Amino acid sequence: MPFAAAPLLAALRGHAVSGLERHDATTGSHSRAVRGEHGPAVVTVTLDDTPTVRARIDAAHRDDVPALEQTVRRWLDLDADPVIVDTALGGDPLLAPLVAARPGLRVLGSTHWFDTAVQTVIGQQVSVAAGCTFTARLVAAYGDPAPQGSTCFPLPHRLADADPGELRAMVGLTRSRARTVQVLARAVADGLTPTSPEFRTALLALPGIGPWTVDYLSVRALGDRDAYPSGDLVLRRALGVATAGEAEARAEPWSPWRAYAATHLWTEAVYSASPVPSNAVPSRPGSSSSA
Repeated sequence: MPFAAAPLLAALRGHAVSGLERHDATTGSHSRAVRGEHGPAVVTVTLDDTPTVRARIDAAHRDDVPALEQTVRRWLDLDADPVIVDTALGGDPLLAPLVAARPGLRVLGSTHWFDTAVQTVIGQQVSVAAGCTFTARLVAAYGDPAPQGSTCFPLPHRLADADPGELRAMVGLTRSRARTVQVLARAVADGLTPTSPEFRTALLALPGIGPWTVDYLSVRALGDRDAYPSGDLVLRRALGVATAGEAEARAEPWSPWRAYAATHLWTEAVYSASPVPSNAVPSRPGSSSSA
């Protein structure tokens, strides 16, 4: 079964948050602090072009290991059937060369949807690297110690209850961005989950969260393989269209695998060694890319 390890490693490296994660390009390994039922843990994955992913789990209790194994599988999209996806997308003239170049491409997921949601909010209107820097400050200020000197992502109630002025000062966020982080954290602390009725509507009702954020979160953290952030700037440039409506229309033939199509386009634009337009650099305005 094909497995495109290099693009997945590139995406992990590009989104790595210091303190929360460590990336070793030499060994092809990536570590991240996560939460198990009995306490903080660290998962380390090693990838190569074989379809086997090696995982080491440093857990607080051995009973946490099975659930953390499933976390790794979701994070790296290991339960996908790449043959079905590649066959469906490989007939499209735009995607065909990308599928041929990277058979078995996976959608980078999330170890927890809340962590990814907060990092996405923090990264709006700044570069991916700057978003990672701000997130690292947030983790250092409000996270919890984990094995191997790592730090777990802050719990929702910790962010919700933080002093707003302190949060802005510690992380470097604008007033509006800090407010969005805190209202999101409060909603989650009060019980908002992806299984909640009207989850998307509830997210969109929060100040500072728009359709692009929810669509991107659906791709990365909610496991919706037909999710597609049509307002994404890098995607629109890759498609040569000006509007989200045009991007949506172009993606119709890719359903129900539009998340994979988006990942192919992001990978080609952001992580490929082949020439791309100089303006196709990942940035994060509210309708831009967190590729």
